[in-house]
Amino acid sequence: MQASDFKQLFLPCHRKLFSVAYRLMGNVQAAEDLVQETFLKLWIQRDKMGTVDHPEAYSITVLRRLFYDKMRTGRLQEVDKDVGTLQVSSSQNISRQLEQADEYQRVRQMIVSLPEPQASIMLMRDVEDRSYEEISIETGLTEVNIRSILSRARKKIREQIKTMRYDKD
Repeated sequence: MQASDFKQLFLPCHRKLFSVAYRLMGNVQAAEDLVQETFLKLWIQRDKMGTVDHPEAYSITVLRRLFYDKMRTGRLQEVDKDVGTLQVSSSQNISRQLEQADEYQRVRQMIVSLPEPQASIMLMRDVEDRSYEEISIETGLTEVNIRSILSRARKKIREQIKTMRYDKD
């Protein structure tokens, strides 16, 4: 694949890749790093891949796999939101806001620790708000199968949250 072909296929996907990366990482700089790493991996693999029918879905899959690889190897540190986004108005209860942020991070970690394909399907559907059709195209699973996997994943997360709240009281 020539550089011009690569640019035509994958550079228009940058905005969507950044959006997905930001949802996964929760930090602008870390998300941009992940997007750049994705483009690098795509560039290195350009001669090995044949024709790509859905470059956006393919590049998002590569991005997600890089993210999961980093999570598994422990090289990725949990990052908090940028300091600028944590401005609190005087009327808000700061302890409640911190508690919600902590619960969000725990639930996010629970989702990431689910077995595959439950983790990736739950992230695609519930975090990225992707349609069942898009998930089906990317994973190669039927929509019925995706709904079933998603139902089991949500049930596991609900059970873990109940256990977490029970242990808290």
